[in-house]
Amino acid sequence: MVTKLDLAREWLHRYTGMDIDKYGDYVLLTNFENYFIRFVTSFDCDVFGAGRPMQAATNSDGLSMVNFGIGSPNAATIMDLLTIREPKGVLFLGKCGGLKRSTEIGQFILPIAAIRGEGTSDDYLHPMVPALPSFKLHKFVSEKLVERGVEYRTGVVYTTNRRLWEHDDEFRDQLRKMTAIAIDMETATIFVAGHRNQIARGALLLVSDLPMTPEGVKTEESDRQVTREWADVHLELGITSLSEIGQKGETIKHYQY
Repeated sequence: MVTKLDLAREWLHRYTGMDIDKYGDYVLLTNFENYFIRFVTSFDCDVFGAGRPMQAATNSDGLSMVNFGIGSPNAATIMDLLTIREPKGVLFLGKCGGLKRSTEIGQFILPIAAIRGEGTSDDYLHPMVPALPSFKLHKFVSEKLVERGVEYRTGVVYTTNRRLWEHDDEFRDQLRKMTAIAIDMETATIFVAGHRNQIARGALLLVSDLPMTPEGVKTEESDRQVTREWADVHLELGITSLSEIGQKGETIKHYQY
């Protein structure tokens, strides 16, 4: 009988082009090619997965990064595939839309939970199970944010499969009632799939737009500006967090943080 691990062993390479033994103990996830290129350029890494659905690389310190694409199905796929490697920690570096008036573009959000509006996570755990990060991983990331002097907020993120919703007044009213701080397309899936697969997981999100107001809806130019001003800081925080967590962090279950 074919097992899940049999499939993951075969498909991790099939999707990313990188063999299992080349993955490090800690993995950064992103869905932006420019983040991946910055990582590869900074560490002069070999790139795997060109022409495949996902790209992967590992630096000389054993920190890996995967560009898994956009959306909750892709997020679930990479969290399933990583089960064969059993990473000690996975951190998602993504962008989100700020939903609160007090939220500003360029702020970082460290979610305490995510609302499962995407549907994909229902295939992993009962819909009543909350989507939560690994607390001590997030605790360590928060310490790195404070050390760096970067302003950040915590709160609940709403994850959806919808991309073009800004025109939908009914959906916007629903978001207001949920009181979520931000909206994205992957966080809840990563948290739930990580929970199901026993992978320590977290997310550090960058507010890239304010979609509840017409003037705040993301455009190609506004996204380029956010990337120019904040992408390097975002990536640096992710690299620092996962590079140091194994040596300086706390122990949780059988993972070393």
